[in-house]
Amino acid sequence: MRGTRVAAAAALTLALSSCTAASGKPEGSGPPDVGHVHGLGVDPADGALYVAGHYGLLKVTASGSAERVAGRVQDYMGFTVLGPRTFLASGHPGEHETDSPAHLGLIRSTDAGVTWTTVSERGVADFHALRPAGTTLYAYDSQQGRVRASVDGGATWRQGAQEEVVDLAAHADVPERLYATTAEGVRVSENGGMEFEPFDAAPPLTQIESPTPGVLIGTDTTGQVRASTDAGKTWKTRGVIVGGVTAFTAVDDRRLLAATEDGTVHESKDGGSTFSVVFRPARA
Repeated sequence: MRGTRVAAAAALTLALSSCTAASGKPEGSGPPDVGHVHGLGVDPADGALYVAGHYGLLKVTASGSAERVAGRVQDYMGFTVLGPRTFLASGHPGEHETDSPAHLGLIRSTDAGVTWTTVSERGVADFHALRPAGTTLYAYDSQQGRVRASVDGGATWRQGAQEEVVDLAAHADVPERLYATTAEGVRVSENGGMEFEPFDAAPPLTQIESPTPGVLIGTDTTGQVRASTDAGKTWKTRGVIVGGVTAFTAVDDRRLLAATEDGTVHESKDGGSTFSVVFRPARA
């Protein structure tokens, strides 16, 4: 148990230490560099893949083909797709945006990332995880080291438990049940993030998703894809992702997306048994 906690703690330290101010990156040949990836999502409006990282939001239109949305170099620390062309994010402004505070708070786009408006917490919060669950929105605020929840789209927030979190997972069918990956292993809350207890049945996951009720899937400290179809009672290993997973998204039970330390994005269409590269930045 101590060994898994040490590994989880190391993974957590790496994830938390990756928060740096955005800076302009010269574009070499090939796809643009996105830096450390913190969020992945698929826009149901057109099926395009979006990759959110330290150097902006990229729209991937085909394997190896990508463009930086609106040419904006902005540091996205949290990112999620809510619906067609509708995204939520958080992070830091680019180095040339001198009129912006260091923390963007919660921002929202209804045109697929071309423009953003502030929802709340501008200059205050830095949300490293954003997890919608029906009408509830959960977030991890790195500035407070606390889980927070909103029932009005992020306009106002309820303070939750003090936890050092890498990732959050919840499902609309049971929105009060919230899972969190931490240095102490996976933890679970049954009251909307107000209190957490150890979830000892789970492997040492750093990333976690709940695409359908009762299904949990994520990656552990060694990059193995681990999945449970009985609400976490039993787990199976499906595959492995080499390179250190920094972001993980389950589009559904079968389609999974994962980004590794070098910014490469991998996709599985068989629930995590096999993966193929769908985006590789120039620096990789």
